[in-house]
Order: sequence, then structure tokens, then C-alpha cells
Amino acid sequence: MHGQRLFALMISLGVSFYLPVSATESGAQESLPNIVLIVSDDQGYADMGVSGLAPDVQTPSLDALASQGTRFTQAYVTSPICSTSRLGLMTGTYTQRTGGYFYGEEGAISPKLETMAEMLKKQGYRTGYVGKYHYGYHDSQSRDFPLNHGFDRFYGTAGVGRKHYLIHDDAQHQAFLDKIHRYQRKGQNLEMTSMWDDRKKVTPQGFATEIFGEKAREFVRENQDKPFFLQLAFTAVHNFTHQLPAEYLKAHGLDAVKDWDPAKEDYYQWYQKGRYPNNPQGRAYYLAHLDYMDKEVGKLMQQLDDLKLRDNTLVIFLSDNGGSTPIYANNGPLRGSKYLLYEGGIRVPFLVSWPARLPKGVVLDNVISSMDVLPTLAAITGANTPPYVDGQNILPLLSGEKPDLGHDILVWDTGIGTAVRYGRWKLKTASDDWNAKYEMVEVELGMQLFDLHKDPGERTDVKDQNPEVFQQLQGIYLHWKNDMEKGLN
Repeated sequence: MHGQRLFALMISLGVSFYLPVSATESGAQESLPNIVLIVSDDQGYADMGVSGLAPDVQTPSLDALASQGTRFTQAYVTSPICSTSRLGLMTGTYTQRTGGYFYGEEGAISPKLETMAEMLKKQGYRTGYVGKYHYGYHDSQSRDFPLNHGFDRFYGTAGVGRKHYLIHDDAQHQAFLDKIHRYQRKGQNLEMTSMWDDRKKVTPQGFATEIFGEKAREFVRENQDKPFFLQLAFTAVHNFTHQLPAEYLKAHGLDAVKDWDPAKEDYYQWYQKGRYPNNPQGRAYYLAHLDYMDKEVGKLMQQLDDLKLRDNTLVIFLSDNGGSTPIYANNGPLRGSKYLLYEGGIRVPFLVSWPARLPKGVVLDNVISSMDVLPTLAAITGANTPPYVDGQNILPLLSGEKPDLGHDILVWDTGIGTAVRYGRWKLKTASDDWNAKYEMVEVELGMQLFDLHKDPGERTDVKDQNPEVFQQLQGIYLHWKNDMEKGLN
């Protein structure tokens, strides 16, 4: 059915014949586009030069990618934090269906869920994951490990949020843990762990962003003669942005900041020093990581050009959640940060480019979700979309066939907060501020209703002026919650 719809779409648009077929049919691999999904980490909504929202940002590679396709201004992820957001992207569904609300989920990928990689593998794709995956168990034998949910190749970090940018050595990591124990300190470690090269642990030398970029290009070179799906998940621009190559710090006149030393201070004392407004060079460190990532995106796009693959490669770029303002991300006009259900925590940069098939230089304000990626790829490749998927196929929107396509309703729930987007209206609740206080971000407790058309910065609560709308959105949330509790049925 998906293949028939896409065929009809292509004919209606007057483009060349293109019919998705399964990989078992003759000539199938020649008809399938390559797919590259690039995920940044905690990138600010305003932190892309083409948006024009932050004058200190230069991202020529991302800007070029935007010019080659579509940039969305109202794209959302399923969670204001990375683990549940990345899982929603990978499965195309609300993670609450399988119990994922905030941090702490284990065994995240239910065996009832088909991942994006598993879906594409059935269609004949060679699948590769490079970089950070951050959901579920760290164990290489668990389903959450990339090689166990559809990826043929994995190079990166397993189940780790705050991966060190410069140290990748289990021995150093263990020595650091021993030091924490010796001085009886409490707090998060700096994750100096080794990388995974498939199922082997390795200790590469170098800067993580550049390592991931190099491994992504290696995967493309090795699979250029067959359809491939590459997910490139950078750790940039996540904590801790002071971790930069020495030559960069010297060239840009930036101070070399030391990592947490358990022998000298408590973790949280050190942690606070690096976060807004306590770090006078914080924005410069953040922009350095953004610059490194942008360059790696550019190198990958250049390689696709050199190998004459770019025209028939679908490239999708997005951030895993909203920008983390404590590490000096800029969310522009949007209120809030990562960790929160304000727009600044869940609305993200989102680009889609496929030069051979889709229009270029388009900017759309349709409401879309990261959950839409999986069903859209299903439509493009002729795969079957699992019945529980909450996303929608946005290919007709991207092609211009259905310019009004988008989500009427989106819902979020972190266990300590909820949000409902319904058209112009947004209902936001917060029942606890423990995480906000720890992460040094501002949140307003209680329930507020915002008119995003008039007030995208969510500053004016209008529930008293719109009681019927307020009640309607509460009803939408309760209906959604009941649906989530049914699981995947």
C-alpha cells in the first residue's frame, strides 16, 4: 500500500518513475535512496546560521543543507531529554507506550517494537550507527545495543549521556571511579569509557566529534555500492563543552578548564561553575563544539558529492531535544531549556534534503514530530509501518502534494510535567521542580495555557480567559494517557 501511494505521488508530480520495492525483488537495490540521519545533542533552536536568530552562530554546512531541502520551524521531539527522545525517533512512537517517561528507563526497546534500522534492513539496506546511543542497557548483549536492533555496524558509545570528548579509555575511567570512591564523593562521573567497535572495545585517540565524522565517512565508502542507512549521532554540543583540543583553545584564546577532581571538591560545586551564568567563556566553548560538528557534517556531504551519491541520498538532520541553556545554547524566542516542556525544551532544528526528489530552499511552519521520520522512510522505501506508530508520513508535505499536512495534536509527559499542543494552544503542567533546580533552569509549577500564535515565548497564561479551551486540552491529555496505558495493543 505504501509503495502504491508513493508511485501515484511521483506520477502526479511529474517526476521520473520511482517505485519502492523489497530488496528481494530484481533491481530493488538500484531504486532505493541512501538515507543519512544526523542527530545533534542539545543544540539550541536558534543555533543554526540559516535561522537568523543568533548573530554569533556560523554553520555553513548546515546552512547549505537547508538550502538543498526543507527547514522546519515547528518541529518537535518526544521528550526534553535525550534517552526517551532518541527512542521515540528510533521507533516512531510515544515512549510512554512502553513505560519511558524520563531518565532511568531500562531495557528500553521492547521486543514488540520494530526499530527504524530493522525496518530498513528488511528492505535491503546496509545499516550503520556511529556515535552516541543513549537508551536502555549498556550491555552489548541487550536489545538496546545497536547491533541487536537492526544495525549491521556500530562504532560509538553505549548507553552513555555525558561522554568525555577527549578520553576514551576504560582503564582511565575505572581509575576515575576509584578516585570518586576513595574520596567518598557523590555525583555523576565524566564517562571516559572506551568506544565500541562493533562488539570490541577500543581506545581511540582524538576528539569525539572528529572520530565520529571519520567513522561515518568510512561507513559510506565501504557501502557506496549498495543502499545504506547511516545514523550519525554526535555528542556535540552536550556537556561538557570545556573539553576541547588544546590547539583550539590556544588558537582562540580560551582558558583550559580542568575536569572535576574528586580530591579537591564535590561534584556539584564543580558542575555549577561551568553552567550559566557562572562561566564567562561558556558560549565560546559551546560554539566551538557547534563549529566542529558543522565541519564534520560538511565533510560527509562533500564525500557524498565526490562519490556521486548526494542526489539520491535523503539527509535528515535534527537535535535530540531542545538546547541546554545552562551550557549556553540559544533557543531564541522560545522559553525554557532541555529538561523542560516549554518550547525551548522540545522544539528543535530539523532539516530534510533529497536533491533528486524534493524541492530545495523551502521553509515550513507545519507542526511535525521526530516520530514522523520512521513512517516517512517506510513510505519512501515501500516498507510496512507498524500499526502502533504515532508518527505520520510527511512525504506528501515535503513534496508539496499536501501543503497543510501536520500534527493537530502532540502530547508530552515526563512524569513530573505534561504538555499538550493542539493547534495554536498549548497546555503545560509541572508538578515538581527538583530536576530544574539541579540543572539550573527555570520552571513555573502548576498549570498554564498559552496561545503560541500570539505568545511563542510562553509568557502569558491565558487559561482564565479561555476556560473551554483549557478544559478541552485537559481532556485530550487524559484520553492520550489512557491510550498510552494500553501499551502497544
